[in-house]
Amino acid sequence: MLLTVARIGRPHGLRGEVALDVRTDVPADRLVVGARFATEPADAGPLEVAQVRDAQGRWYVTFAQVADRTAAEALRGVALVVESDDDEHDDDGWYPHELVGLRAEHASDGRVLGEVVGLEHLPAHDVLVLREPDGARTLVPFVEAIVPVVDVTGGRVVLDPPGGLLAADAANLVVSDETRGDASDED
Repeated sequence: MLLTVARIGRPHGLRGEVALDVRTDVPADRLVVGARFATEPADAGPLEVAQVRDAQGRWYVTFAQVADRTAAEALRGVALVVESDDDEHDDDGWYPHELVGLRAEHASDGRVLGEVVGLEHLPAHDVLVLREPDGARTLVPFVEAIVPVVDVTGGRVVLDPPGGLLAADAANLVVSDETRGDASDED
């Protein structure tokens, strides 16, 4: 199975250096001169790190196969991947394929809120892509306060969503407003 180490971002300068969106907890161990990475899409690589630097927590690399800014721009969005070792698997980390298909349950009463259909990596944090029972697609911030339990072996995630996050919440608000309107008409 392939593990994404980083995604190539914008070019930096004219000599082929690129910024990386790092996805590994150990970039100093993975991003070293001479490291070779397979890529997704595969036809963009393999790429070999020729230079690397960390500037205030932001990682920049130059690849041996990239000579200028134009070539660097062509790599934007390419993922650097490595074959994963099962013993590297973190108890608090999950691969996207492990999350897809999990049932989403509400923390307070266990009712089914939908099914996880994907994981997206946004700049602030990852989000679970949830398909609600009515078919609505909802992005749920993948943070412990909202997703306190991930039980891959049990086939579920537990959500404690704030009001208004789910499409079903909006439908309930409409029903509540209509009900409240009917009640005020009777007065």
